Amino acid sequence: MKKLLRRYSPNAEELKNHKYLGWLGRHLHNSTLWNFNRKSISKAFAVGLFCAFIPVPFQMLLAAPSAVIFRANLPLSIALVWVTNPLTMPPIFYACYKLGAWILGTGIEQDFVMSLEYVWQALGIIWQPFLLGCLIVATGSAIIGYFSVQTIYRYKAYKKAWN
Repeated sequence: MKKLLRRYSPNAEELKNHKYLGWLGRHLHNSTLWNFNRKSISKAFAVGLFCAFIPVPFQMLLAAPSAVIFRANLPLSIALVWVTNPLTMPPIFYACYKLGAWILGTGIEQDFVMSLEYVWQALGIIWQPFLLGCLIVATGSAIIGYFSVQTIYRYKAYKKAWN
């Protein structure tokens, strides 16, 4: 798996001097951003999954600097934000809205229609439960992703040691 990820990851040297990356380009020489080990992959899952559930366009632009700050694997952090893509966003964000509405006890809008036009019209009513649900799902998925990778790595190491 590591070989496959390394083969399709961009080369750090090529990206380091790219003029459009700004301050981020200066940090791309850090080897921890390109390592495929337990710590860097665990952090990448946390960063990528957290950013995936933040309801903003261009979530990759949040994941890249976050990966640099937390020293997570950069390519994996960016790739994981695509858990929410144009096909999966509507049902995922609707579930986030329902979770937030349930926690706040506001109830779900009865006239809810899954369309961008409706969301813009009803934003004044649904923004609090929607953002709360997104924050809870983002935090929960980041924690679960981080500890799942840690557990898988430790299980594989334990299994390898006893075989």
